[in-house]
Amino acid sequence: MSQAVFDGRRRRQLGALADTFVPAVRPPAVEADDPHGFWGRRASDLDLVDGLVEQLGDVLDDDALDALGRLLDLLRVVGFAHLPQSGRETVLRGLAAASSEARDGLDGLRALVAQRFYGQLDDTGRNPNWPQLGYPGPPAVEAPPRHLRSWSPPPDDPAPRLRADAVVVGSGAGGGVIAAELAAAGFEVVILEAAVHREAPDFPPDELTALRQLYWRGGLSPTDDGNVAVLAGAALGGGTTVNWLNCVRPSEQVRRQWASEHGLLGVDGPEFDRHLDAVLGRIGANADASDLNGVNRRLAQGASALGLDWTVATRNAERATYDPELAGHTGFGDRSGNKQSTATTYLRDAQADGARLVCGARVRRVTTRAGAATGVEATVRRPDGRSVDLVVAAPQVVVAAGALETPALLLRSGIGGPAVGRYLRLHPVPMVGGFYDEDLRHWWGPPQATIVTAHTDVVDGFGYLVETPHLHPAVSAAAVPWRSGRDHKLLMGRFAHNGVFIAVTRDHGGGTVTLDAAGEAVVRYPLTDPLDREVRRHAVRTLVELHVAAGARVVFDTDRRLAMWRRGEDLDAFVRARQDAREGAGGRVLFSAHQMGSARMGTDPRASVATPDGQLHDVRGVWIGDTSAFPSAVGANPMLTTMALARRTAGALLATSAAPSAATAATPRGPGLPS
Repeated sequence: MSQAVFDGRRRRQLGALADTFVPAVRPPAVEADDPHGFWGRRASDLDLVDGLVEQLGDVLDDDALDALGRLLDLLRVVGFAHLPQSGRETVLRGLAAASSEARDGLDGLRALVAQRFYGQLDDTGRNPNWPQLGYPGPPAVEAPPRHLRSWSPPPDDPAPRLRADAVVVGSGAGGGVIAAELAAAGFEVVILEAAVHREAPDFPPDELTALRQLYWRGGLSPTDDGNVAVLAGAALGGGTTVNWLNCVRPSEQVRRQWASEHGLLGVDGPEFDRHLDAVLGRIGANADASDLNGVNRRLAQGASALGLDWTVATRNAERATYDPELAGHTGFGDRSGNKQSTATTYLRDAQADGARLVCGARVRRVTTRAGAATGVEATVRRPDGRSVDLVVAAPQVVVAAGALETPALLLRSGIGGPAVGRYLRLHPVPMVGGFYDEDLRHWWGPPQATIVTAHTDVVDGFGYLVETPHLHPAVSAAAVPWRSGRDHKLLMGRFAHNGVFIAVTRDHGGGTVTLDAAGEAVVRYPLTDPLDREVRRHAVRTLVELHVAAGARVVFDTDRRLAMWRRGEDLDAFVRARQDAREGAGGRVLFSAHQMGSARMGTDPRASVATPDGQLHDVRGVWIGDTSAFPSAVGANPMLTTMALARRTAGALLATSAAPSAATAATPRGPGLPS
């Protein structure tokens, strides 16, 4: 579709737009020349239009492509490509002011252009802008071999069918744990993973390819209302394959709330501690592989200067193979095999106990009869690229496809009750950047090694953690606000000196997941909750003050208007203005790497999807096994809590289901299945 929409004339306008977003500019006064050609390089010098067209076809639906085509036609009519840079920017400001739809579309297009300009590789496997940015690029890695085996339907079987005691939809933090626990108990388990089979030797070294291959909808996918940019894993091993490894225990306050208000008995006591400890032990969590890079060191310095409590992160990194030169690239999939994700722990355990893994399997619906689960229907992509329908018959179905896809599957299946897709929490993240005198080498060492814990209860039990993000050029370029082509390039030219602090807020309000006409998930997140607004106001002040206390020369907000503070200027006035700045679409876009609560557990079928043990209120044998089950936002990196709750849910499933049968004794076994 994208190739048909973008004819020659539209491609010329697209190229002109790209050069407006990333133009050639004069070097700053402190740089008399341009040794790397960075300042004089335009977007079109990288021949990125063809790749951009292909990417637009991947991320936009037909209606959005048509709308973009009409916008490009309008630009041609006004002679956009023939205007000087100042004239082009005036046109873009006018379009953004006249239409929120045009504004959001231009912002999204600008982000894609920036990602490609700073992340696209040339024939040497490098990007020509990296020398200016002080970025060494992905390191060479000797990857370990694959350890998992995946099954594909036999090529001569037009209607493959499997039988199992349990089918698990999803292989991430929740699905991987439950699959392993059930297999260890003797269940015949089938694991269906929507992503293709990729392990350490298959992971790409670069951002752009990793975003496309390992993330939901290509990474940094905006909510339908444009308020939050969502980053969610979509890989074998789920989010544990691409996350930043932090293992944070849920707070005592959250555990008490889940037990007393939502009926999750035992999560506030030693019973749940045992689940947490068992998971920490299996994934080898420790604080010995948590070196502080420049950004994390500055965050720790700022916290200490302000008298704020902070700690070194506990991470599921194997001590013996840990290398700080590689640790900063973990968001692209860990090519070294150091990360103890579910793919390197629980999924291996599950296969050792006979579980079957089917990759490239998109589950369309859960099947039921007389109020009980009977299995799932899926579409599986064969190795030759052809797709075939697959039926898995099983009396127990675990839905663990993530908090964005789990409710979509339940909605397509017509099960789960009125709360499906409601109560979505995103831990909305405001972020503030600061420029420092030294090269912060944020690509070295763990992305998150310092955690400031002083503000977990700011308003009525809700607050935030302060951490640092995974910083590499392509995503950074998309996140840095664009006020003009020159301003954006000046900011990116100092990439090596830029440190970003983020506040992972525990949200009180929430969003929704619904379905579009094609049955795909639509995510919305209104920023209307007054308590959440107050927490984020507090967080913005803290982030600014941490940068100032840490020694930043310049502090900047990620508001699209690019507000900046320099030493000697009025700090209180800057903070107040930043607290009052517009949030969401058209203002400070928030980010989310944590999604939860969209099929939550609880005692009330009107306000929850599953019982406190994880089984649907309205269908026996269907269980929620991922972050969707969280009764509320956990207020911390969710991986550890997800895995511990999954272990708890597996125990409940085992306690309520019949003993494993020989249901699959006659099941056809294909390549890659244990015999």
